[in-house]
Amino acid sequence: MTSLLRAGLATAMMGALATPALAADYKIDTEGQHAFVQFKVQHLGYSWLLGQFNDLDGHFSFDPDNVKDASVEVTVNTDSLDTNHAERDKHLKGKEFLNASEYPTAKFVSTGYTPDDDNKFEGELKGNLTLHGVTKPVTFDVDRIGGGDDPWGGYRQGFEAEATIQPNDFGIDMSSLGDASKDVTIYVTFEGIRQ
Repeated sequence: MTSLLRAGLATAMMGALATPALAADYKIDTEGQHAFVQFKVQHLGYSWLLGQFNDLDGHFSFDPDNVKDASVEVTVNTDSLDTNHAERDKHLKGKEFLNASEYPTAKFVSTGYTPDDDNKFEGELKGNLTLHGVTKPVTFDVDRIGGGDDPWGGYRQGFEAEATIQPNDFGIDMSSLGDASKDVTIYVTFEGIRQ
């Protein structure tokens, strides 16, 4: 083997070793409060009831060059529901609705991502949502907000996602609030810190 060929192979190997893998695992930044799981549901068909879950945790894997392999897992403490009204929160966390004492967490685990044709960073994220002790498939419309270095020496990616579910599918009877309340829209946005 010629010395020129050896040198070329050595350079290529060094370059390969020096190039980090683009796929990365990210921890959702709940410590810095850069993560939100919010919801809205119609109240009697007259207005919107808005709320969020204040306690959540999760992680995701993302490679901008291979977005189809993206995955995410998020767990929410159902007792952290907050609609800015203590009595209503107590009612919604009670046995008639979330039954947070028996089902203290809700969890979403993705099963696959399909990017849009026009923008690979927008698409559909399919997965299984476990709520009220019932697991059902749910599809989120996802949009990558952006990614890059942060001021503290880390690297971040940010996303937002939205899905509409019917609580009745999860054994939560919404009939007392009328037909307008059968659908609940879930909005999720978060930053992840590369690990």
